[in-house]
Amino acid sequence: MIGYFVQGLALGFSASATPGPFMAYLISQSLHNGWRRTLLAAFAPLLSDSPIIALVLLILTHLPGWFLAGLKVAGGLFILYLAWGAYASFRQADDELAAALEPEAGRQSVLHAALMNLLNPNPYIFWGTVGGPILLEGWRLAPALGGAFLIGFYLVLIGGLILLVVVFGMLGQASPRISRVLSGVSALVLLAFGGYLLASGVAALL
Repeated sequence: MIGYFVQGLALGFSASATPGPFMAYLISQSLHNGWRRTLLAAFAPLLSDSPIIALVLLILTHLPGWFLAGLKVAGGLFILYLAWGAYASFRQADDELAAALEPEAGRQSVLHAALMNLLNPNPYIFWGTVGGPILLEGWRLAPALGGAFLIGFYLVLIGGLILLVVVFGMLGQASPRISRVLSGVSALVLLAFGGYLLASGVAALL
């Protein structure tokens, strides 16, 4: 159970620390509206990911075991790709973050944030290639293992998003240094986990 929980923690940290459209959205809203009005939006993945996970698992449960191992290989490659993107953001954080932080007018609710996440292809790719196979593998062994993975993942993901909202809301202005540090740490975590997932998937296929 600890192994699945740790995998969830690692992936949750990477998801919460990797720059992307949803992170830029939360930063923009917290800078524009303050952290109190934006805090609920950090919980949007709990709403948007539920139908995504259900759809992905419904498809994965009808696939042979070798296909799931292949998905783990694909997931490892995808995470390594994200690691490269995080490293690129680390190298060019100042200019890219400044361009992403144009404030949006109006007050956005958690439902608007969830809808934005539903329209974002990244959650579908993640749960289809990385999170889904791990969750299904643990669930087949014991439902508690799958639950441990989900708890670890959302504990760090939501916690990281809340921290992001509060920090930028209190600062009241963009902080490229924070984004740069998070991008660097995220790149290292993604690199390590992507290599592990790729190796385990290849071993399962052999």
